Amino acid sequence: MAWPFESHHDELRTSVRAFVDGELAPHADEWEAEGYFPDSVFRRMGELGFLGLSYPEEYGGGGGDYLCNVVLAEELSRCNSGGVAMAIAVQTDMAVPPVHKFGSEEQKKKYLTAAISGEKIFCLGISEPDAGSDVAGIKTTAKKIEGGWVVNGAKLWITNGKRADCMTLVAKTDRDAGHQGISLFIVDTDTPGYHVRRTLDKLGMHASDTAEISFTDMFLPDDALLGNEGEGFYNISWELQGERLIGAAGTIVGARRTLDAAIAYAKERKTFGKPISKHQAVRHALAEMATEIQAAQQLVYLAAWKVNRGEYPVREISMAKLLTGEVSWKVSDRSLQIFGGYGYSMEFPVQRAWRDSRLIRIGGGTDEVMREVIGRMEGL
Repeated sequence: MAWPFESHHDELRTSVRAFVDGELAPHADEWEAEGYFPDSVFRRMGELGFLGLSYPEEYGGGGGDYLCNVVLAEELSRCNSGGVAMAIAVQTDMAVPPVHKFGSEEQKKKYLTAAISGEKIFCLGISEPDAGSDVAGIKTTAKKIEGGWVVNGAKLWITNGKRADCMTLVAKTDRDAGHQGISLFIVDTDTPGYHVRRTLDKLGMHASDTAEISFTDMFLPDDALLGNEGEGFYNISWELQGERLIGAAGTIVGARRTLDAAIAYAKERKTFGKPISKHQAVRHALAEMATEIQAAQQLVYLAAWKVNRGEYPVREISMAKLLTGEVSWKVSDRSLQIFGGYGYSMEFPVQRAWRDSRLIRIGGGTDEVMREVIGRMEGL
């Protein structure tokens, strides 16, 4: 047990680890090659209670604290597939939290309970062909008509986009109102006018389906509005903080696993009559990576501890997201170098870590956006 966790978090960690090691990790190579993992993973995790660890028991959740979500994110890194871990995180910490926080009681009973059980798979519709980190720049519109809304537009880079039963959608309800003209909706993906245009071929995260979605005169009833009209920008900005922190938590633990593999290899691989770990250049590189990982992980824990106390630590979350992204990429790149030619081979998993780790510096807010947020909070 280590700060900020308590004994019940360690008990949860043991349970999640047994599941990941026994039921996910053995299939990682197969799922990466197929570019997909089965929907049954969500249902299985729902059965085990892992999709609703911090949600209220009245909706089927575990009633735990935020640190339970951190434990899950950390242990999912052991599945050896960044795509699987990311797809599950979209369900637990990205698309569904707004339903709990801003949804009506009817929406919670219909959608939140189904998400927690794994009956319904969610995706999050924010990014577009011309808008990503700039949420205010979205062009998808929801025009008010009698009895509901008509939605037109497109979304891009949507994790779980092909398989999803529901989408938490960000759309403009008033083009002239700026930030106050954005609203959230819950969309059933079998709604007429909702189209999965294509799935995307990506550098990494191969096991997760990532799709482009279009909306053509898609009608949504009044009760599809999630929260109040015009408050979507502020509500989704809150969601993004959780997305960034949970991504940082899983990413830095994944970096530690990559480093452990590099250390083990460096102890075995010999050049010039001795293990390469005995060469100063390699030994110092490994020591530097270990130090940076430890520092980044403590920053993640500080931010998570504050969230668990009910705070809204945007500054610390932004710093954690920025630092873990840079450190994890550096670790995967240096580790691949230590593996040499073997690292460049698809037979060794370090190449997968190298490909998967690059996304954290783009998704959920780029490095550049994180620096802007931190700069403003420093009074610059």
